[in-house]
Order: sequence, then C-alpha cells, then structure tokens
Amino acid sequence: MAIPLAYNLRSLLVRKTTTLATALGIALVVFVLASSLMLSRGIRETLVSSGSADNALILRKGSDTELASGVENKYLNMLLAAPGVKKDAQGQPIGTGDVVVVAALDRLNAEAGQIANVLIRGVQENVFTVRPGVRVIEGRPAKPGTDEGIVGKALLGRFKGLNLGSSFELKKGRSVQIVGVFESGGSSFESEVWVDVETLRSSFGREGVFSSLTIALESPTKYDAFAAYAETDKQLGLESFREREYYDKQSEGTTLVISTLGIISAFFFSIGAMIGAMITMYGSVSQRGREIGTLRALGFSRTSILFAFLVESVALAVAGGIFGALLSLITTFFSLSTMNYSTWQEITFRFNASPGIIIGSVIAGGVMGIIGGFLPALRAARTSPIEAMRA
Repeated sequence: MAIPLAYNLRSLLVRKTTTLATALGIALVVFVLASSLMLSRGIRETLVSSGSADNALILRKGSDTELASGVENKYLNMLLAAPGVKKDAQGQPIGTGDVVVVAALDRLNAEAGQIANVLIRGVQENVFTVRPGVRVIEGRPAKPGTDEGIVGKALLGRFKGLNLGSSFELKKGRSVQIVGVFESGGSSFESEVWVDVETLRSSFGREGVFSSLTIALESPTKYDAFAAYAETDKQLGLESFREREYYDKQSEGTTLVISTLGIISAFFFSIGAMIGAMITMYGSVSQRGREIGTLRALGFSRTSILFAFLVESVALAVAGGIFGALLSLITTFFSLSTMNYSTWQEITFRFNASPGIIIGSVIAGGVMGIIGGFLPALRAARTSPIEAMRA
C-alpha cells in the first residue's frame, strides 16, 4: 500500500522556510550547471557556424590552425582544377585564399593599456562568393588593393579604431580605414577584421603564401574525391579538411576548459545543496515521529515510508531544478567574450540553450534530491512504530 502523493506535497508546504531554502540551493546548482553547458554550446556553435558543409579548407600539412600554416599561391589554381569544385555563373571555379594574423589592439572604454588579441583576415575580392553567409550591414565593402577594411559586428564598440569611419594601426606607420560592418549569422567571423589580402601580406612579410585556401564544392559528397586530389602528391605537403569539421575542432580546447570549470563549480555547489536537502529531510523525520508511527500502525510498510520520504526529497529537488533551469535561460540574452585557445583571438558569443541541456540539468537536480534524501528516508523507514508513538 502506497502513501498518497498529496501527503508528501502537504508536508513540504507546511515547512515553507526550509523547503524554500533547500529548493533555492538546488536551483543555484542547476543554474551554474546549465549556464556553463550553454556557455560551451554557445562557443562551439559560434565557431562551427563559421564553416560550410560545402567548403573544403586547405592548410599546410601538420598545421593545426590557419595561423601556423603557409600555402604557396600556385596551389590555389591547382586545386581549383580539382574534381567536384563548384563553378559560378560564368563557369569559373570558386575558391579563395586568406592570410590571417593576430594583432594586439587597445580596448575601448577600458583601463589604460589594456589590450586583447583580434584576428585580422586578409581576403580576396571574391570572398563573399565563397562565403555567401557573410554580408555587409553598414557602410560598404572594402575596395581591393586599398588600406580599407570591414569589421565584424561583434567587435563594434569594443576596440579603439574599429568603429565605422575610424581607423586602426595595422603596423607602425600604416593605418586601415574601417568602411563597413559585416555579419555572418553569429559565427566567429563576426569577431574578425577583414582587409585586402595584399595589404596584409605586405604589412607582415607574407608575400607569396596564403594561410589557408577555401574551395567551394558542388556538394558535401564531392569532398572525398577533392581531398584525394589535394593530398595525392605528398611533396606538396597539403592537408584538406571539411570546413565545418575544421572549425568544430578549433572549438574543442575552449569548450573543454569552460565545461570543466562549470562542472567542477557545480559539483562543489551540489555538495552543499545535497547537505542542505539532507538536513531538511532529517529535520522533517525528527519532527514527524508521531506521523511515521501512525503510518506504520495503519499498515504502511517500511518500503512505502522510504519511498514517500524519498519522493518528498526528489519533488523538492526537481522544483528547485526547474526554477534554476528556467532562470538560466535569462543568460541567452547576453553575450560574452573569451579567448579561443586554438587561435589566441578573442571571440564574442552568446549562451546557447537546448532542450537537452535544460532537461539534463533538471535531472541532475533530481539526482541530488535522491542522494540527499536517501539516508533521511532510510532513517524514517527504520523508525520503530512503538518508539515513534511514544515520542
């Protein structure tokens, strides 16, 4: 015979203060856990969305990032002749080469001397054909062969010289004028500055090489044939990646750090929350000795009493977990900046929620209720009915 659920809920409502304190403690843990997971997901989505399933990215073999790569100019035309390469309306193969560097720029409205790394990407004139998801939303595109640039919207108002109409020093004695602002669906490109590739090459002594090549394919199914063509001649020293998979790999280090820190923080918070739940349930058992004795006298088994007190603890934890998970959704309205540990550039991203994160965090709260409530429930189940009635 099971104890009615209404009995458990009434017991929680009677002890409003301790119930609320325990639920809020668990809510805090769930909030921290859900927020850290959304943070990691946001970073990953920001980086992965930079890549297209239809593009192949070429680096020098053995290079983990564009910053460490160098591909000679002549290989671009060679790869544009590969099988499966997409062609434009004029029948020309679509592909481009980029040069990337990281520059230390002064933050805006920050303490004097505070700087951060910003990725500067040298692009060719056809970059918008290769990356159709990128579009200029203010101003105009930079003119090829000039010292003009466009800035990703995530950098606006955060660094000196990166506002529309302003200029920043690319190197000593050479400034770049910002003539446009672009967006790219929230990808990491929005945390970059784009300038003419020849401007960047001549400023940093990178003549004759690209950091990476991006080749548009007819479809993702053409990638294997293209990769085989690109990597056939081992003397060329080229390595091909699916562009989306490349950016996914770039996110691994940063998301691992954020997730680990968040889980560690949630773990220590959860210890306190479980202790709080345990204290609350132990207090409930002590105060309800006569009730327990009466329930045993009415024929309820020890298992039923164990289950009833465990249900109270889990209900309390799930209620707190739901509140904490819903509260964490507020973070999706904010954006943050962090270091990408693969490229050492600062990227801006948003917390990214998902049903899996919300449900998983609530379940984690329920598990805390089970762990924190089990020993008190076991004590209640083992209470002698005679001793309880005498208390």
